[in-house]
Amino acid sequence: MTHPFWFSEDRWAARGLLLAVIALNLGIVYINVLLNKWNNTFYDALQDKQYTVFLHQLIRFSWLAGLYIVFAVYQSYLNQMLQIRWRSWLTEHYLRRWLTDGAYYRMQLVAGEADNPDQRVAEDVPQFIASTLNLSIGGMRAVVTLISFVAILWGLSGTFTIPGSSIRLPGYLVWAALLYALAGTWLADWIGRPLVRLNFDQQRYEADFRFSLVRFRENAEGVALYHGESDELRTFRERFGSIVHNWWGIMRQQKRLTWLTAGYGQAAIIFPLIVVAPRYFRGQIFLGGLIQTATAFGQVQDSLSFIVSSYTDIAAWRAVVERLAGFQRALELAHIQAATKVGIHHADGNCGDLIVDGVELDLPGGQPLIADMSLSLGRGESALLSGPSGVGKSTLLRAIAGIWPFGRGEICVPSNTRVLFLPQKPYLPIGTLRETVSYPMPAGGVDDTNLREALEAVGLPELANRLDETCHWALQLSPGEQQRIAFARALVQEPDWLFLDEATSAVDEATEARLYRLVRDRLPRTTLFSVGHRATLRLFHDRQLFAQPDSDGLASIVEVMKTRMSV
Repeated sequence: MTHPFWFSEDRWAARGLLLAVIALNLGIVYINVLLNKWNNTFYDALQDKQYTVFLHQLIRFSWLAGLYIVFAVYQSYLNQMLQIRWRSWLTEHYLRRWLTDGAYYRMQLVAGEADNPDQRVAEDVPQFIASTLNLSIGGMRAVVTLISFVAILWGLSGTFTIPGSSIRLPGYLVWAALLYALAGTWLADWIGRPLVRLNFDQQRYEADFRFSLVRFRENAEGVALYHGESDELRTFRERFGSIVHNWWGIMRQQKRLTWLTAGYGQAAIIFPLIVVAPRYFRGQIFLGGLIQTATAFGQVQDSLSFIVSSYTDIAAWRAVVERLAGFQRALELAHIQAATKVGIHHADGNCGDLIVDGVELDLPGGQPLIADMSLSLGRGESALLSGPSGVGKSTLLRAIAGIWPFGRGEICVPSNTRVLFLPQKPYLPIGTLRETVSYPMPAGGVDDTNLREALEAVGLPELANRLDETCHWALQLSPGEQQRIAFARALVQEPDWLFLDEATSAVDEATEARLYRLVRDRLPRTTLFSVGHRATLRLFHDRQLFAQPDSDGLASIVEVMKTRMSV
């Protein structure tokens, strides 16, 4: 999930950017060391009223501050450049893994830990990258700062004699900073640990709520026809209620953590002065030494307290890592299932016909759906599969398409042939009408004249001159118009094998007959396999199959008639 980026094709640019960011951070730490030494000289000059030294130190501070600003600006800029390169690579990686071997489809069939994969790619990836870089570089800066200032603080500490004993403790300020930071870290982890799970759940509830809003928008007409506004509002309130309830949990935990971190931070301001003050009042150090010692103590204490000050960010980062790790595991499982070819075996395609041999289909939970069936369909033939709803007719088409993994048997579809599936609800991508009708072929590969002629042939002449118009066509067109768009795709792409799953359910019988005649007249060599309920479809198919369920719901598919097609 992380390391491959540093070995990818973009590795040299990535490594160079990372080294530059690290170098600039080290430069900032070095400037802080110089500023710490500057404190001693500057405040001693104020105490001794040395005006010349005072002016000299002001000039020195100016160029130190200028360098600090330049380093800080470019550290932030190069950090962001590294983030967008890493995000581009990781997004491409996840998208390819998600879309390859039908992993996206397999993942939605089986309930698992990869809920809302769209959010994991769009939101969790940038959060993971930004948090990883910020925490890693912040941790590195804390370590370097600790190494740089602990030697300074050790030298400034002197030796502390424990009252009432002869025990002498060298570098006592370092030990005081260490104990202070350890106590704060332990308390922060104890109080803030529940934030990891709360942040994980918050991301899931937010994604569920957003998905319900998008789904409502895409099905606005159906809701309006059902007058289902009250039910939708109830659903929105329930999902948003989960967000609010979980947010209150985050608020309570962060309140407790803020009590600690705020108190810890405020005490850290005065704590070094308290432990250094005895040496100052005994005259062992001057004002400049006091300020330098207090500043060095603060740097050491800040470095040791990195976990305390960053615990909220660490909790959020861990939640994002767990979500991406779950997504990665789900992707790997889907690809393993595809690679091992468990379930239905798809032959290499050397057969000349569509052959379904001894196929048994199951539901994702393992419940048998279709009993042992065999079928052979030759080039140019047409077959209609009918039967009661829910017996697995559409599932059989999914199995033939190679996207249904639950079952046994062998399916052979001839290779090097064009295959097209027209589902009951066609997928219409957001884009130009030209891209929508050509899908999934590249829009530039189809002549506009053919596109316009196909639209006119399926009864959509009013769309023929809107090929360049960009729209959300699934919302713009009625279900019947969408199905006619699907038939226009078939006319344009001229497949060798055409599978239709209730592809005319949203049009009237006259339009259905017209569309089927178009297919048979324009694509005479195309093999046709339809799933449908209407008796009128029988006229357009040579063979008729029927799925009959038994008392346990297990369907058997038998051929009930083989006639010559009449149109």
